[in-house]
Amino acid sequence: MSQEELDPLVELDDMGAIDYVLLAWPAGRPEGTEVAPLIVDLVDRGIIAVLDIAFIAKDDNGEVTSLDLEHLGADSPFAVFEGAASGLLDFEDVKEAAGSLEPGSSACVIVWENRWSVPVAKAVRRSGGLLLDGGRIPVQGILAALDALEAAQAN
Repeated sequence: MSQEELDPLVELDDMGAIDYVLLAWPAGRPEGTEVAPLIVDLVDRGIIAVLDIAFIAKDDNGEVTSLDLEHLGADSPFAVFEGAASGLLDFEDVKEAAGSLEPGSSACVIVWENRWSVPVAKAVRRSGGLLLDGGRIPVQGILAALDALEAAQAN
């Protein structure tokens, strides 16, 4: 193998778990004055690496539009992410994400690598192991489970 063929393998070996998030704003354009700086802080501290970012708008008729940062304006707090496009996120993904949006709303889809997970991921790979699955429990699910537990204990 040439060095050019090895480099992508080395990069893959050094990667952690990849996640996506869909952040929605029920009315209007993405407002990220509080959100974007927090994400930038996570990047600056090496906790995550933003791989892709896309913005979506769904008009009152349900038509979906993919927005780029130019649509949000130079003063958008998300402007710092200009150029974050690894190719993992495509328009089909954006359309699928838009399916959960209400008409008249907008959203931001971010794909990031969890850099904090790199040492564990590398150790698993070195030991011949595989990460077979992962998932998230939404906060609402945790709250419902805690409420149910509290109710059961009260009886």
